[in-house]
Order: sequence, then C-alpha cells, then structure tokens
Amino acid sequence: MMGSTGALLAWAAALLVAYVYVGYPILIGLLAWARPRPLRQVDIEPSVTLLISAFNEAHVIGDKLRNAVALDYPMQKLEIMVISDASTDATDDIVRSFAGQGVTLLRMAERGGKTVGLNAAMQQAKGDIVVFSDANIMYRSDTIRRLVRNFADPSVGCATGDSQYADDPDSAAHAQENSYWGYERYIRSMESIVGSTVGGDGAIFAIRRHLYQPLSPETINDLVVPLQIVTKGYRAVFEPTAIGLEPSAGDFRKEFRRKRRIVNRSWRGVMSVAGILNPSKVGLFAWQVWSHKVLRWLVLPFVMIGFAGCVAAYDLGLVYRLGVWGGVTSVLLAVIGPFVSSSLGGTAKVIQTVFYFYLVNLAALLGVTKALGGRVDRIWAPERG
Repeated sequence: MMGSTGALLAWAAALLVAYVYVGYPILIGLLAWARPRPLRQVDIEPSVTLLISAFNEAHVIGDKLRNAVALDYPMQKLEIMVISDASTDATDDIVRSFAGQGVTLLRMAERGGKTVGLNAAMQQAKGDIVVFSDANIMYRSDTIRRLVRNFADPSVGCATGDSQYADDPDSAAHAQENSYWGYERYIRSMESIVGSTVGGDGAIFAIRRHLYQPLSPETINDLVVPLQIVTKGYRAVFEPTAIGLEPSAGDFRKEFRRKRRIVNRSWRGVMSVAGILNPSKVGLFAWQVWSHKVLRWLVLPFVMIGFAGCVAAYDLGLVYRLGVWGGVTSVLLAVIGPFVSSSLGGTAKVIQTVFYFYLVNLAALLGVTKALGGRVDRIWAPERG
C-alpha cells in the first residue's frame, strides 16, 4: 500500500515540476501562435514622469541621471524625479547638482522602503505615463519611446521593458542569471501576445498614472501594480525593444538573498490582489498567475514529495530506484556546485545549473515560508552594484 501511494506521489510531483518548467512554456507558446491578441503600437509623445528609486546610490546616481537627461524624448514632456529613501551618502547632493537639467529630488524624511517612496512620488508626478526605474539601470536612448508607444492602444495599462544584464564573463552566477532571464523573457513575450504578462520589472516598467493605487509598505510594486491593472480590465504587455542594462548580482549568495526577498514579498503581493487567482474573475490570466508564479515558487516542495515517493516505492521498479539515486546525485552536485571551476567547460555548466536550480528554489521556499509566517521584507540594501 505504501509503495503504490509513494508511486502515485512520485508521478504527480514529477508531472507538476515538468509542467511548471516545460509544459506551461509550451502551452503559452502554442496559445500565442493560435490566438494572438492584436496590439496597436504608434509613436506618440505623452507627458512622462520618470521615477528613479534610490538609497545610498552615490556610486551610480550621477551616471544614471546623465543617462536620463540624454534620453531621446522631448525634455519639456519628461519629468525626472529621484526618490531618495533617506540616503546617508552623497546621493542627494549629486541629484541636486542636476536641478538645472530638470531633475527634482524627493527626499523621504525617514527610511521607509521603496514602496513608501513611490506612494509619495505618485502624489506629485505630473506625467500621464509614469516610468518606474532603479538607479543602477541605464536605458538605451529610445527606451521611453519604445515603452510609451504601447499606450497608443487604449486597452494597455502597463508596459514592461527588458532589463538585460551587463556582461560579466568571469562570473558563474552571472551566466546562470542570464540563462534564466532568457527563459523568462520567452514566457513574458508569449504571455504578452496572448493578452497580459504576469508582473513587471521594477527597473523598467510604465503605467497610466491614473491607474495607480497606493500600496501598503510591504507590497512589491512591480508585481502588484500590473496585477491590479489587469483586474481593472487593462492589459500589461512586455516590450522587448525597450532595453535597459544593469549589473547582475554576480554572486550566488547575493542572488540567493535577492530571490528570497522577492518571493517573500511577491507571495504576499499575489494574495493581496483579490480575485487574481480566480478564473471566474480574470479568466485565462488566473491560469497564467498560477503557472508562472505560484506553482513555480513551490517547485522544491514538489521535488521533495517526489523524492519521498520514490523512496516509498523503491522496491516497485527501476524507475523509482533511479528517482532515488538521481535525487541523491543532484543534491551532491548542488553541494559542490559553488566550488566547481568554470575551466571544466560543459561539465561545470551542468553542475552549476543543478546548483542554481536548488539555490533559487530554496530561496523561493524560504521566502514563501516567511510570508506564511506573517513576516514580509520591507526595507533592504540593494544587492546589485
């Protein structure tokens, strides 16, 4: 009895993991091919507010503002505002030095986190379109134009750009992040063709200003804001030609902390948007949120259940014994992953990929567990340089 139950659990868990990583991308791709939703894109020049969130960014804020004032967009229609989250370094002074170039500083009286700053800034923003950015991402000159052209379609309420990682060929962590983002980029593109993509990118996304709802301090804005907009009947689209370059974490430990924090806030964020997981309220989009986000955050528990099932069904056949030894081997590879030299070529890449799989899924599990325990990260120091 235990063996057959274990076998059932093993197969169910294996199918769920396969669905999350392979099945959903295939299905959303087929749907995009079979039922693309038209999108009207026209070069328009609405008034735009560029909001740049910053905390102790003295090392990069000057470059960011030089990048911002050089954007190919009419300066009389572009408002640039830096939100300083009570920075304690020279960030504010550097921002003030750009006042003559149309840059304004909104300094928070005390550190409250990114979302608190955005709530305050949105009360002052004047642009019909608001673009959210971070201090360490450099936009291509036409990025604003590429984003806002999507708003020529009245059904679009949010447009997310493509934040790409600057080259760091010597970093294994960078290589894994880059590969993962290529996979994520494909899914977002297909979702956008179908209707709406799930979430945005906090470093490069835009919305219609009137659609913004004030958020609670612990809310992750780049996920919840697009979800709120979709619940109002608007589309959230992905614009792959609106490009920004930012450094990767470049370090597995930093990437682990970053992903744990993101999932911690994202889990609470999804649960805070009433009806987003209910197909009767948002139709097909609920399936996308379940598949792209919620089930992916739970992959490691599925893997653990599958392994336990194989152990219970060990005597039932070769496939279950392979499951046990495959699981043990993958964990051993993950343990040595951080210490493997990239000089081993393809072997190193395989081992580091296994390590990265466990790294991001353990981070997700810890983030979810923390959120379920009522603890949500609100304030943090940026992981990227």
